[in-house]
Amino acid sequence: MHKSIKTCALALVIATASDYSIAQETSPDTALVESNRIYFKLTPSYYFSSDNNDAFDLNLRGVVGEHTAWVGVYRDKEYLQQSRTGYEYRHDFGLIRPVFSAQLASGGFLGGSVTAEIGNSNFAIVGFGRTNLKDYFNLNFDPNDAITLGLGTRAIPKTELSLFHIWDDRLDTKQHVTHVLARYKPNDTERWSADASYKHGLTGNGDNVQGYSLTLTYDFGDYFARVARDQHANFSAASQNRISMGIRF
Repeated sequence: MHKSIKTCALALVIATASDYSIAQETSPDTALVESNRIYFKLTPSYYFSSDNNDAFDLNLRGVVGEHTAWVGVYRDKEYLQQSRTGYEYRHDFGLIRPVFSAQLASGGFLGGSVTAEIGNSNFAIVGFGRTNLKDYFNLNFDPNDAITLGLGTRAIPKTELSLFHIWDDRLDTKQHVTHVLARYKPNDTERWSADASYKHGLTGNGDNVQGYSLTLTYDFGDYFARVARDQHANFSAASQNRISMGIRF
């Protein structure tokens, strides 16, 4: 994991497109959202980096109704550490389903975003994120001072598909990432998810890079596992293999 710098759009965990895919994968089912019980999700993750600066992250997320809050901590082998907390509010207006989020982290970081689905079984995806450009260990692996546009469908039984593009519109890094996200739920206890993406743009050193990533997630009951392969993670020279396992309770 590489520390973001002020010349890179690498700042917020819950900002735009990739967070769209992460939030959709980790949110509880509709029946849970409608209840008043707090549902927790604990996710430990380990990142194997090609530059040998491996990292560990631990995140605890709580959901009650339309409200989500989380706390987390990140630490790598170079003993760089950052704690974070955040809040998210989502509401279903029928045709429009917005998600508003904000996050704080040690070191003075502050960021926020709004994303939305517009439509019913076929929908558009729009998003906008901004940060105060303070240093942050970016864990969504996409530019976040950025705009997101995309399309999706739930018209296929047990399946959701989406295609969305996110690009830096603030810091002139020329960073662009295109995602194809597929989720398949064969029954009430299992779900398979695949997120494939292609990126190109400038690193913090001004080098032009391009690469691919693939993230696979399997949910079974209250447990889940995720593996990922990411070339030029966070638009750096290093590539990563990532493993996450967790539990909902």
